[in-house]
Parts: sequence; C-alpha cells; structure tokens
Amino acid sequence: QVQLVESGGGLVQAGGSLRLSCAASRRTFSRYTMGWFRQPPGKEREFVGAISWSGGSTYYADSVKGRFTISRDNAKNTVYLQMNSLKPDDTAVYYCAATKVWATTVQTMGVPGEYDYWGQGTQVTVSS
Repeated sequence: QVQLVESGGGLVQAGGSLRLSCAASRRTFSRYTMGWFRQPPGKEREFVGAISWSGGSTYYADSVKGRFTISRDNAKNTVYLQMNSLKPDDTAVYYCAATKVWATTVQTMGVPGEYDYWGQGTQVTVSS
C-alpha cells in the first residue's frame, strides 16, 4: 500500500503560481511512476502529467505544457507540481497518483485506470 497526501492548493489570481506537493508513505516510492490529475467542477478527471521513477522522463497534457513542471525528490518521498501562468480553466481538485507502469506513450500514462494509488486531492482555484 502507498498512501499519498497532497498539499499546497489554494486560491490564486490568474497569472499567478502555485506549487503542489504529494508526500508518499512508502520507502519504495522511488520505484513508482507518479502522475498528477485534476477534476474541474462538473467534469471528468483529466491527466495533467507524469514523471518516471528516476525523474528522468516526463509527460504533460497539451493544456499545461510549458506552464506546469513535475519534479520529484526520492530522498523525501515527494513529487511536486509547479504551476505557473495559471488560468481560471486550471481550477480543479488536483490529485497525485502512483503506479509501477511507465509506458512509452502519453496516452497510456494519461489513463486513470493505470494508477493503483491515489491521494485525497487538493483544491486549486484560479480567479480571473
């Protein structure tokens, strides 16, 4: 079992920045691919990005590419989502997730069903 706890959400004005953190409970954290998803109000959960176990490879959704950056610190069992140039459309509950899968396509890594463990989510609200 891997327990994931997100933090860092809040209210920010458009154009601002936030950094989300996701702390994992397990010492084998470094063996897991970590993903970030979000669920806007009234919509389906959508893929934001993913990072490989080593941190050497990343995938991003087109909607956040160039604005969001995923990183990880395996010594701290933590993955981060740096969000810059935020827009009102980025308003959502943000979730981190863990899987032992690392696929060669972003389409595969963007499927929620590929992930085994999920955090409880943190709210991000971007005001216009």
